[in-house]
Amino acid sequence: MEKKLNLYLNTKMKDRNVVNAKVKGRISGMDYLSLGLCAFGGLGMEAVYAFGLEPVIYGAPMQEWTMVQTILHWILTCITWGIFAVVLVRKSGTKYAFPLMEKGAKLTWVRVVLCLLFIAGAFGVSYTQWGGFKVYLEYAGKGLLMFAFQYLYYVFETMLFLLIVVFGQKACEVWFHKENFPYGGLICGMTWGLGHIFTKDFLTGITSLCLGVALGSVYLVVNRDLRKAYVVMFLMFVL
Repeated sequence: MEKKLNLYLNTKMKDRNVVNAKVKGRISGMDYLSLGLCAFGGLGMEAVYAFGLEPVIYGAPMQEWTMVQTILHWILTCITWGIFAVVLVRKSGTKYAFPLMEKGAKLTWVRVVLCLLFIAGAFGVSYTQWGGFKVYLEYAGKGLLMFAFQYLYYVFETMLFLLIVVFGQKACEVWFHKENFPYGGLICGMTWGLGHIFTKDFLTGITSLCLGVALGSVYLVVNRDLRKAYVVMFLMFVL
C-alpha cells in the first residue's frame, strides 16, 4: 500500500513539474513585470480615492477631513490593497507557476546581521527626516485610534511594495539571466520614487528610490522568502 501511495505521489509530482515547465516556457519577463505594475497600480488606487472620489463624497479635500473620514479612507484603501495582494499572489501561482509562499533557505548569521543593518539604516534615515522616533511622533500626533489604523494601513501597503519587488526581480531575471542584483528594488524605487516626486517633492522621491533598492536587496538577503522579507521590509518602512 505504501509503495503504491509513493508511486502515485511521484507520478503526480512529475506531472506537475512537466506542466510547470511548459507554463514557464511560455512566460516572458513582461508577464512578471505586468504583475508588479498591477501591484503599483493597486497602490495608486489610494490617490483615486483621496483626490477624486472621497473629496466629492465628503465635500472637502483630504487635508480637511475629520478623524472618522480619515479612518474610513484608510479602511477602504486597506481593503483595496488586500484584494490586489490576494489576486496577484494567486495569479502568480496558478497562471505563471511562480509560487510566492514557499520558504527560502535558512538564514545564516551573516544574513541576519545584514537584515539588522538594513533596518538600522532605514531607522537612521527616518529619525533624521522626522527629527525623532517616527513611531512615537505619529502616536503623539494622531492619538491611539488613528495611530492604530495608520499602522494597519502600513501593513497592507508593505504587501504591495513587496510584490513590486518580487515581480520586478523575477521579470529582470528572465530578461538578463542574472540573479544576484536587486532589480526588483530598483523597479520598486523608480515607481515609488516617481510617485513621490509628483505628489510630494524631489528629495522625498530620491529617498524613496534609495529605500526601494534597499528593500529589493533585503528580498535577496533573506533567500527570497516572502514571509521573512515582509517582516524586515515592514520594520524598515515604519521605524
